[in-house]
Amino acid sequence: MKSKKKIHFEVSERKILLRIFDVLFVLLSLYLVGIVFNFDYFSITPSNFYWTIVLGTYILVIGSVFEMYNLQVASSQYQVVKSIILTASTTVLVFLLTPFFTPALPSNRLQILYFFLAIFLALFLWRMFYLNYLASHRFEKKVILVCEKELVDELVLGLKSIDPHYSIIAVVNTDESSAYFIQNKAVSVILVSQLEKFVKKNSVSEIVIATQKTEEITVELHNKLLQLLESGYIIREYTQVYESLTQRIPVQYVARDFYKYFPFSRNNQNQLYLVFVRVLDIVVALVGISIGLLFLPFILLCNTIGNRGKLFYTQIRVGKNGENFRIIKFRTMVKNAESGGAVFATTNDTRITPFGKFMRKTRIDEFPQFINILLGHMAVIGPRPERPVFVDKIAEIMPFYQTRHIVKPGLTGWAQVNYSYGDSIEDSLIKLQYDLYYIKHRSIFLDFNIMLKTFSTILFFRGQ
Repeated sequence: MKSKKKIHFEVSERKILLRIFDVLFVLLSLYLVGIVFNFDYFSITPSNFYWTIVLGTYILVIGSVFEMYNLQVASSQYQVVKSIILTASTTVLVFLLTPFFTPALPSNRLQILYFFLAIFLALFLWRMFYLNYLASHRFEKKVILVCEKELVDELVLGLKSIDPHYSIIAVVNTDESSAYFIQNKAVSVILVSQLEKFVKKNSVSEIVIATQKTEEITVELHNKLLQLLESGYIIREYTQVYESLTQRIPVQYVARDFYKYFPFSRNNQNQLYLVFVRVLDIVVALVGISIGLLFLPFILLCNTIGNRGKLFYTQIRVGKNGENFRIIKFRTMVKNAESGGAVFATTNDTRITPFGKFMRKTRIDEFPQFINILLGHMAVIGPRPERPVFVDKIAEIMPFYQTRHIVKPGLTGWAQVNYSYGDSIEDSLIKLQYDLYYIKHRSIFLDFNIMLKTFSTILFFRGQ
């Protein structure tokens, strides 16, 4: 009989849990405030039930912008309190300023204070409960790893850094003629013969197979794994685990049979989806150009004072199917910044002017790229376009790098909203993993998610 396991919420389950209870606690709080105090601005009745839907939508969308559903933020008391304040304040403001969909402004301004406090306290109390109980280690997932000896420490550390609640408690020694040496002493080494007993005794949630060497999976181990599978235990392949936890493709562990790992999204050939994306690109580009024109006098003035040179600069980048195009940007570096040859921009790069640094942090320097989007060179969402010299250099040492070019490059993308600005080959590898994940899972939902995360990136000044 399978032993009773401890509760563990998967990453997706935790995000759904946060979203559902954010809305439920806010509605419950408003209902209680209406009973206890003289509060009648927001009431839940059959005649105005759509107010509830509008408020719930505002909380979920605005909460996503302010990273309420980022699990790292949700597990940090300081960061989550900051996100709660921003989410509650913005939600109340937007709700009050959209009276066509929401109640008319109350004549008694005290009602607004009740409304804000009800939303803020509901989110605060629920998130403190989540932080202290649901995000604690008592809900960790216990995992057994099967892999080559040379990779044990790397994989154990890698999985732990991705999700601290994903705990490797043991590795299986498939070669009993030699011993395992693991730096992490909290990880046990067990023999194949001990596997079934260890799994049941320690309430193991799943077993991860991280070896591509067929000789590592002996007949005895194969039979043991089959017995556990038939008993209801979860057995997963490492690349599947890595992808689900990190939302990127582990290209460094993908063998030559890459087609098993890259069943690319059908939306890459879905004409209806592609037409929808192109229409959206044109609309966003026109809006972006209009906003850019409003900022242009300010940018011209600051460029004259802080940059002292040309406002625009162009550069050759690699686009879809490897075709080159000329990207347009506001200049952020000093004149002749690459007189010694092309190099990656780095953190605190001395070539970046003071005003250029501000433009990069706020992404203002990207506004001219809306022209590229309008011309069809780029899309709003996709892998960032790279320079040919860097593409050639990286592709020589990194498999699948050219795969990024099967879709249009984008103004923003999955790598940009999940990873800091890259200034090395190692950073390019991580960004490639995110780009391949986007290409594999490309959809309207993922595009919308990237748009929301982009707002967070701009609001929190995470540009380079």
